[in-house]
Amino acid sequence: MSSLLERARETLKIEIAGLEGLIERLGAEFEEAVKLLYACQGKVILAGMGKSGLIAQKIAATLTSTGTPALFLHAGESTHGDLGIITKQDVVIAFSYSGETNEVLQMIGHIQAIGVPLIAMTGKPDSTLAQAATVHLSIAVEKEACPLGLTPTASSTATLALGDALAMCLLELRQFREDDFAMFHPGGSLGRKLTVRINDVMVAGDTLPVVSEKQPMREALNVLSSKNLGIVVAVDQHQKISGVFTTGDLMRLLDEEQSFLDKPLHEFAHPNPKTIAPEELAAKALHVMETHSITCLVVADQENRPIGIVQIYYILRAGVY
Repeated sequence: MSSLLERARETLKIEIAGLEGLIERLGAEFEEAVKLLYACQGKVILAGMGKSGLIAQKIAATLTSTGTPALFLHAGESTHGDLGIITKQDVVIAFSYSGETNEVLQMIGHIQAIGVPLIAMTGKPDSTLAQAATVHLSIAVEKEACPLGLTPTASSTATLALGDALAMCLLELRQFREDDFAMFHPGGSLGRKLTVRINDVMVAGDTLPVVSEKQPMREALNVLSSKNLGIVVAVDQHQKISGVFTTGDLMRLLDEEQSFLDKPLHEFAHPNPKTIAPEELAAKALHVMETHSITCLVVADQENRPIGIVQIYYILRAGVY
């Protein structure tokens, strides 16, 4: 094994050990922190310096995107006017592994003066910041992965993980759902996955290839050819879906039987085809298609009547992957 791989594995082992220690220490203080954040009527202010500040920024972004309004406050700028962003309805989370970062400590007086709850994340429970906090959450690690013991590594990972744990607990308490997430993520491939619905990508109206199940296969094949969707939907006397017939079925039929053109469609259509509702997400249709190795689905209303066809390449063209 090369020395590089040894160092990489040792780094990961140290960081994993730090997370395991974090799990063992979780207790009443964590629950109290979650309750304070859940009860917050304003916003969550996350403050820190250096690498702790960078971790705070990421946690703030995670909280905001999962239903808890949050902002990052640079501790170095806070005492130059930015403390005004903190209101009486807020909760502050301050980050400092030593618990003695000057810029962070300078915020304590203002926080206490307006009576805002302070959650401290430090590696030193006896530090000034920890002692001043309403709730202290320990992010202590046995050692850093840095061989010099100088660069925050395992402690940064522990801080980030604990912030994620807070966010996920709040998400669950708020009963945050996919629709809520989509509201905050309208852009990019993730946004399209959560917002594009079957209605947006299905073929409907005059282009819909629907044939009565009693019609002869000759008529079904004419529709199959003219609509050019690779599928025909068979319906019963009540216009409800009774089956589907595809170009793949036609190829197999040509090999097996020559005299089928005058026989009724229902003899050859697949009964109980996969269907999907128009209000469902396109991502769900894509999952069904991939699971069952098919390339299209019939879109059905609540009475199981065909109202559209959705094909895999329409979904992919919409940017849903």
